[in-house]
Amino acid sequence: MFKNKIKSLFAKADIKINGSRPWDIKVNDPRFYDRAAVYGIVGLGDAYVDGWWDCDALDQLFYRFIIADIPANLKYHWTVLLNYLRERIFNLQTIRLSFLVGEQHYDLGNELFKNTLDKKMAYSCGYWKNAKTLDEAQEAKLDLICKKIGLKPGMRVLDIGCGWGSFVKYTAEKYRVKVVGITISKEQVKYVKEICRGLPVEVRLQDYRSLNEKFDRIVSVGMFEHVGYKNYCEYMTVVERCLKDDGLFLLHNFGGKDPAPTLNQPETKWIEKYIFPRMCFPSLGQIISASDGLLIAEDIHNFGADYDQTLMSWFKNFNKNWPKLKSKYGDRFYRIWKYYLLSGAGGFRSRKYQLWQIVFSKNGVPGGYKSVR
Repeated sequence: MFKNKIKSLFAKADIKINGSRPWDIKVNDPRFYDRAAVYGIVGLGDAYVDGWWDCDALDQLFYRFIIADIPANLKYHWTVLLNYLRERIFNLQTIRLSFLVGEQHYDLGNELFKNTLDKKMAYSCGYWKNAKTLDEAQEAKLDLICKKIGLKPGMRVLDIGCGWGSFVKYTAEKYRVKVVGITISKEQVKYVKEICRGLPVEVRLQDYRSLNEKFDRIVSVGMFEHVGYKNYCEYMTVVERCLKDDGLFLLHNFGGKDPAPTLNQPETKWIEKYIFPRMCFPSLGQIISASDGLLIAEDIHNFGADYDQTLMSWFKNFNKNWPKLKSKYGDRFYRIWKYYLLSGAGGFRSRKYQLWQIVFSKNGVPGGYKSVR
């Protein structure tokens, strides 16, 4: 019923159905057309997971999709609208629900992430300014953060959302600081305790809202996307409460130009369904607004284009190591993760999505903050 409509819509992005170019779609099941037309961008992703269509270069496909604004021109299904209303009315990132994200995603198995990420297991955007490999980009990112917040030996540092410990281990070893890392993932806690044995590192299974102690420096890398727009002010209040008067806080997160929650980022809805439940993509304005009266934004650095190369590197690792993972996760999981990583790369390549590092102080840095790039 919808075949001609879908063909015409995709043609606006220079995408041909059953074409021969890497970004063209190859239809394996004609039900693909109805599913994409009725269920929109989520239906398109569902159809891919079910094997109803394929594409040799999903990253190039999504880059063209987003540049041509195709996701917004696909029909919103009523379930998408219902989820949007739920986000507007309810707090979907309460303390109890925050731990479910850990169980559903971050506890999928450390072997999966070991075979996808860099050797330090950093699950956030690398810094590719002078890097040639993923390992170099992730170490450069860690080094950049340390320089931006002026780490010195003996400082007490908090990492909100410490992941698999790349930052806490790096700083404890290189800068001889005392570090507390908190996470909502049991698997991450076990892993960080193992790799940081003998170092001045404490890792806790803890929600950020229960923090009430002082630190010289605070960082949060790739965690703010889970906070939820109803909690942005509370998050900043916690940071202000825990940061010493002369301290610095660095927030590293991605987002978009539209304030969350929004219907202007339809391509994110599939990611929320399969990868990060209740994820929220903030705007820069929402972040700054939440800090009003609490913190001073000293420096804003956007290197969102680097996430394209990071995601492509993750997919290269995942794809290369898939034979070691296949028996545990299965073919359907492979299609989900391939779609997740490559559609994300295309999204950041389009520059619709951004990656910010924002440095905050409590009272302003005397003489002015000196930016580091």
